Amino acid sequence: MKIFNAAVHFFYKHITKRILFLINPEIVHARATAIGKSLGQSPLAKKILALAFSRKNLALSQTIFGISFFSPIGLAAGFDYKAELTQILPALGFGFGSIGTLTNQACQGNFGPMLGRLPRSKSLMVNKGFKNSGVEATLQTLQNKSFAYPVGVSIGKTNTAGIKTQQEAVNDVALGFIKAEASGVPFAYYELNISCPNLMGSIEFYQPTHLEELLAAVQSLNMLRPIFIKMPITKTDQEVIKMMDVIIKYSCIKAVIFGNLQNNRQNPVLQSDEVKKFPVGNFSGLPCQQRSDELIALVFKKYGTRIKIIGCGGVFCTSDAYRKIKLGAHLVQLITGLVYEGPQLVSQINDELALMLSKDGYQNISQAVGIEA
Repeated sequence: MKIFNAAVHFFYKHITKRILFLINPEIVHARATAIGKSLGQSPLAKKILALAFSRKNLALSQTIFGISFFSPIGLAAGFDYKAELTQILPALGFGFGSIGTLTNQACQGNFGPMLGRLPRSKSLMVNKGFKNSGVEATLQTLQNKSFAYPVGVSIGKTNTAGIKTQQEAVNDVALGFIKAEASGVPFAYYELNISCPNLMGSIEFYQPTHLEELLAAVQSLNMLRPIFIKMPITKTDQEVIKMMDVIIKYSCIKAVIFGNLQNNRQNPVLQSDEVKKFPVGNFSGLPCQQRSDELIALVFKKYGTRIKIIGCGGVFCTSDAYRKIKLGAHLVQLITGLVYEGPQLVSQINDELALMLSKDGYQNISQAVGIEA
């Protein structure tokens, strides 16, 4: 499998990516998800891809919140917002995946451009603004589906100027959860996305009082599945600690995800000439990496015995994923790495991660969590 992954990687980086990067990224994204959906409907295609990319290793398996993850690498919310890839991603080696972010009301998203590439910055400009068909309509497409791995539903506030107050925003998010719970779809967990920087208006859930109001409402729903919170990476340590002090009071919240997009256009990783091409949007990938790592370590040291952490931001190779795990993350999510490195990336990480664990004397990945925090 190592040789096969290397061949796919070489072909993607030197041929396929060069062609794809000549095409509008929004078109590429739409075609990629459509192809993934078609492949997921074919038992033969799934079997062939699984033979090529998916090899389960007990050293990577974990049971967390009663959920079995055969790999710690998952797809972050923001890519599969139409819920089209749940059937194909396990065949590529993913251990879990999040659909959405979905909202109570359907949302057209922001004015374009919604996606852009910053190749030298190893980043994507993201400006979707929660584009989705709404919780009910999207989850209707998953009726009568079963999943080969844990599927999560990311839920956020509808991106509309019609929501003018904090209470209206809280009610909107709560309705999103209620509709998801009533869908009957056998997903495994929720994500509560409070950190998207691309939404209109001034409503936010970063202030402790605002976060308290939201989490109190969510807790009162008595959800049947664990909830993870998608956190910002642009807040100070002190601001994050204040948010965490609120979060750990609510038993429905089982994990925090660090984190979301980078909104600092002066980030040293970003190439200024690439940033100038995009007057709107925020940035994924490498500009998120360092701060994500810092916040994982910060929260693990202070709250690691009370809540789990999921690392997200700037994962392009196995060492990136392993570093987040050693800093305190039980699970790791990615998107941008796939765009720059190719479809074999998760399979490659799984293979190499198992070898790294063995070399370091660990029988299971859980033993490595937080050893460098």
